[in-house]
Amino acid sequence: MNNIGRIQEKLAALGLEGLLITEEKNQRYASGFPFTDGAVLVGREKAWLITDSRYIEAAEKAAGSALTVQLYDRRQPLKELLRRDIKEAGIERLAAEEDKLSHREYLEYEKALGLEFKPCGNMLRELRASKSEEELRYMQQAQDIAELALEDVLHVIRPGMTEREVMAELVYSMLRHGSEGNSFDPIVVTGEKTSMPHGTPEDKLIKAGDFVTMDFGCLKNGYCSDMTRTVAVGHATEEMKRVYDIVLRAQLAGIAAARPGIPGREIDAAARKVIEEAGYGAWFGHGFGHGLGLDIHEYPSANPSGLAPMPEGAVCSAEPGIYLPGRFGVRIEDVMVLEKGGSRLLTKAKKELIILPAGG
Repeated sequence: MNNIGRIQEKLAALGLEGLLITEEKNQRYASGFPFTDGAVLVGREKAWLITDSRYIEAAEKAAGSALTVQLYDRRQPLKELLRRDIKEAGIERLAAEEDKLSHREYLEYEKALGLEFKPCGNMLRELRASKSEEELRYMQQAQDIAELALEDVLHVIRPGMTEREVMAELVYSMLRHGSEGNSFDPIVVTGEKTSMPHGTPEDKLIKAGDFVTMDFGCLKNGYCSDMTRTVAVGHATEEMKRVYDIVLRAQLAGIAAARPGIPGREIDAAARKVIEEAGYGAWFGHGFGHGLGLDIHEYPSANPSGLAPMPEGAVCSAEPGIYLPGRFGVRIEDVMVLEKGGSRLLTKAKKELIILPAGG
């Protein structure tokens, strides 16, 4: 899968003749090839994938008709090939990823190519926000793998296990079910540490009566999944059950409000209202959700600062939480795709409170 055609259409609409792409995930989005070095140059009629000897054979096998593959080395440096390709295509209005290139690299490329870069107005960010059916299929596969791992791990969590052991079980299970790797470092916290939204797994032991929060995801064809479940071990107090119910109702309210065309902050507000009316507004500090795709955090976001309309086809997390410092916290996270008139969950896992047996 490559997105050269979509980029070329956007170039024409913006009055640009070419786009230089150097950031790894943007290169993969454009070319469909997961390499870690080189560049992609997209002109209106032709596109080039330029890489080194480590990846050239795989690139030639993977490239479709929309891409010309080139090898750069000491005899033919990357910038020299780019300068030649730009001249061949007659590109004068060349854009670059102004939000990804460092200032030094930006100036070095302009000097080497003999062109002043034109702004591309966050072209790739906005293109990547609306997922194609193929992208959604990859993300669903990644989500399915994560949920299989959750089912596995729910059968082994018991008092006396450490947070790190639970994390290791999740990672191993995702790999066994077909993951290409973690989409981020998994979070597994227990007891009073569940009040820390991004707590680090340690050797802390799970005890009966604890909440255990697991936030994790994996990669499939480069695309991310993301989910969080908070479960109780042995038993839960009435307060723990009440807070869990509030978070769940808030999540359902945000999901019900989600649809293309509205600002992300309206989705956040629908969920936040439930938590605030329950008296816990001070303990929900982060946003309702974030976009994801090739990166675990992408545009757009559903948070109080989200002013831009949510695009159709965007994939966004739904993850409200309540965190009571030094006591416990609850977060429930699903992933949804915004479709005409509403949203559809990619996450299928049960999210009502699970109380695991204390005996394992």
